[in-house]
Amino acid sequence: MSIRAGVAAHHPATAAAGLEVLRRGGTACDAAVAATLASCVAETTMTGLGGGGHAITWDAAARLARTFDFFVAVPGLDGTPDTSAAVVVPIVFETETVPYIVGAGSVGVPGVAAGCEALWRSGGRLPWRTLVEPALALARIGVALPPSHARVLDMLAELMTRNEGGRIYAPGGALLAAGGVMRAPGLVAALELLRDEGASTFYRGSVAKVLLELMRERGGPLTEADLEAYEVVEAVPAEAVYAGRRILARRDLAGMLTTLDRLPPLGGLAPGPRALALADALTGVEGPGHTTNVAVADTDGNACVVTTSLGLGSGDWLPGLDVHLNSMLGELDLQRAVPIPGERMGSMIVPTLVLEGEELEVAAGAAGGSRIRSALVQSLAGLLSEGLDPRSAVEQARLHPVGEVVHTEPGFADDAVAALTAAGRDVRRWQTRHHYFGGVSLVARGGPAADSRRDGAALLL
Repeated sequence: MSIRAGVAAHHPATAAAGLEVLRRGGTACDAAVAATLASCVAETTMTGLGGGGHAITWDAAARLARTFDFFVAVPGLDGTPDTSAAVVVPIVFETETVPYIVGAGSVGVPGVAAGCEALWRSGGRLPWRTLVEPALALARIGVALPPSHARVLDMLAELMTRNEGGRIYAPGGALLAAGGVMRAPGLVAALELLRDEGASTFYRGSVAKVLLELMRERGGPLTEADLEAYEVVEAVPAEAVYAGRRILARRDLAGMLTTLDRLPPLGGLAPGPRALALADALTGVEGPGHTTNVAVADTDGNACVVTTSLGLGSGDWLPGLDVHLNSMLGELDLQRAVPIPGERMGSMIVPTLVLEGEELEVAAGAAGGSRIRSALVQSLAGLLSEGLDPRSAVEQARLHPVGEVVHTEPGFADDAVAALTAAGRDVRRWQTRHHYFGGVSLVARGGPAADSRRDGAALLL
């Protein structure tokens, strides 16, 4: 059985953009690029053109998988980066206030534009301007905020209404709520430049000039040398084996592949042993994350998964273009060593392919910082080991360990909670499903599936 053509994403408008391009004869890469650009308009609390990301592709004819690294790079090629322009804002997560480093000093070299163009050149066949059109259409009319995105905006209000953000997210002084239409008219101009100049507009062209002027004005670390040196890095993915399948992905900071290596098959396990197996395998790093994911398969069996992020975002928007800049230099959980100018920052992003023999079975990715691994591992285990259909695998209740604390969603049996408690874990039982537990979008033989925790949409061609 072949993988079914379709799109899964974390916003209905994002998924619709990808499906439109598939219907026009585009490839999986074409549709994924169009959907990713649309997400930079529809999902601006999660991602944007000023961020970075990773992708994985599957060429069905060649039986070839490739990864694309277009994550944020460390600036400072012409000297030590000055991050003194960074500021600290308090962000309330549930009941805990956490200080985050944002501001112009937190901005790294963006990669989304370059990554989209590289994917198009690698596996696309429609004209570049055709892939930009759906995002442009959204930018011209505005996009309604789904409930989960509105909750994120409310949580990040201190950041998102800084500087130019107040005009976009609190027009008239009132923060946008669910159903409210987010309008960022400058994105029309940014996307038109991207359409006409290609990705180079962000590195040597019109957008680059605006970006560099803002950096000079606000004391940010990015320089012309940093932008001109930026390149997308293509590679062969690493592999793990789970439930008799080959799992292909990049080596991420959270270690998704090694987690699957040590996770036993879950099929047939009682609730208690199942919960313990998941908690033991998933115990590891913790960190924030505001990301989004797009997964696409086309009628030829090709696939493309793209995950992008701004971090929290720096709270700086390009004047006249409404492009929010990333805050990756302020994401301390991504820094495992002294940052070296020109090098990529680490990331927990891990777009993934699953092969049964030489045939593609699943193409998946997730959003949510350190919860990316938890969400993706549990969804893949549900599909591959527990025999669930794609939607059920994505929607089943999840857990996420943080040290000795295990967070559980509604749906975990009392036996599972008792087993975790008996093993010395402090269980925090959430009363409602929440975007904290990450968001998965995937395409599979059984069809596409997109996480309702992120108000996702899954569309079959």
